[in-house]
Amino acid sequence: MTSAEEFVEFAAAASPRLRRAAFLLCGDWHTAEDLAQTTLAKVFVSWRKVSRQDAAHAYATRTLVNTYLADKRLKRAGEVITDKLPERSVESPTPEARIVVLDALATLPPKSRAVVVLRYWADLSVEQVADVLGCSPGNVKSQSARALDKLRAVLGDAITESGSPDHPREERHETRKGRHG
Repeated sequence: MTSAEEFVEFAAAASPRLRRAAFLLCGDWHTAEDLAQTTLAKVFVSWRKVSRQDAAHAYATRTLVNTYLADKRLKRAGEVITDKLPERSVESPTPEARIVVLDALATLPPKSRAVVVLRYWADLSVEQVADVLGCSPGNVKSQSARALDKLRAVLGDAITESGSPDHPREERHETRKGRHG
């Protein structure tokens, strides 16, 4: 199999994951598609340097995050308000919960959002996230803690306001107390 054929196979397998991660980073399916395509174009340019399949996925993830962060640095105010829901659904218990979580993610600065998406959606370790973002594990931990505190505050208010019966705030609090003492 030629190098180009290997890349085509990799791109076909990696595209859906890259688009979903890009969507979680930027909150817009059209921008996510652009980010994923740009990422694959950049990976293709460096494809001969990627020696292993597992390294290709890590390299593509890092390229995606770097592309997203570079784009955010160039376009400080890029939020688009629309009356339409995303074209593709993200697996979640309810559409309302998905919207609440996406709105909460949108309140985070780009790098914090990247940390949360990589740690808790892509399920990368602290060290892997640090490698992808080119920072220290301590930086990932502190950004993650600050981002989660902000998300808890935003989501706590949103859940209280929506009166979501699936995850009432009081039950979560009691569960946490029960686990920790």
